[in-house]
Amino acid sequence: MKPVIFGLSGPVLTADERAFFASVEPAGYILFKRNIVDRPQLRALTDSLRELAGRDDLAILIDQEGGRVARMGPPEWPTFPAGPAFDALYEMAPMSAIQAARANGQALGLMLREVGITVDCAPLLDVVQPDTTEAIACRAYGREPMRVAALGRAMLEGLAAGGVVGVVKHMPGHGRALVDSHHLLPTVTADAAALEDDLAPFRALAGAPMGMTSHIVFEAWDAARPATLSPVVIERIIRGAIGFDGLLMTDDIDMKALSGSAGEKAAGAIAAGCDLVLDCWARMDEMVEIAGRLGPIGEASRARLDRAMASVGAGEGDFDALIATRDAFLSLVE
Repeated sequence: MKPVIFGLSGPVLTADERAFFASVEPAGYILFKRNIVDRPQLRALTDSLRELAGRDDLAILIDQEGGRVARMGPPEWPTFPAGPAFDALYEMAPMSAIQAARANGQALGLMLREVGITVDCAPLLDVVQPDTTEAIACRAYGREPMRVAALGRAMLEGLAAGGVVGVVKHMPGHGRALVDSHHLLPTVTADAAALEDDLAPFRALAGAPMGMTSHIVFEAWDAARPATLSPVVIERIIRGAIGFDGLLMTDDIDMKALSGSAGEKAAGAIAAGCDLVLDCWARMDEMVEIAGRLGPIGEASRARLDRAMASVGAGEGDFDALIATRDAFLSLVE
């Protein structure tokens, strides 16, 4: 098994993808809108991935946060609210907001599990600042670290109850980034004392099964390398100060915040201490390069992957009732 998660080019596996994936055996796959048509097609696709891997517990990921980050949507699936909706409710009724976030996560988990998706790249634990880039602010749970932690925990617990593994992101915090790392490399100049607020939600949820790095330079910790490629940030901050011992994957290595070839970035992330590389765009030449640069998954990383995938069951709950519960709470703000 290679320590990488690959994307797919379309709604079915191509012959080239099938042959390549069978030979490389990636740790998992991530799905996007280009891979999704409707329920029967999506279930057939995820079943084909499990059959190819020979593993029922295969990690099949999606970014389904709600709001603008949703790969599955109408008319086949309902829309889900993003983090700020729960932040607004928390302002007036904290316990209601927590219950709404948990019901939301459980409904999301059931929806994903029905079509064979096993991992949701959520929740965000990024603490918003006055000048946080809109790419994060429109998705996050707010400006107060313990509120972010409480709502993030509820979402994570809800996803697990729905039968899906959650991924806390973007470690060690994306809230101070002033630019979108999809396009530029952010640099954070805050000192270590100020950054304690950013670490607090991740420290509170250090037992999460999976986490995702941020492509950000933190001058207080490593002025030369973004977190994804920094052994200092990964070992001293994420594994050390935060205490996270779950499976750590990169954010998409194709994002413009990182420089170098796909293979160079992938090898650098694994050398820095990431367990898995996330490569989303299904470009065969880049996937071949990455596979050629990476050795087999390490023993500790494989143990973290297996532990994460074993952390949830088949999912339980009534989807419609959970949506109704969530919406009843959220309507208090209106």
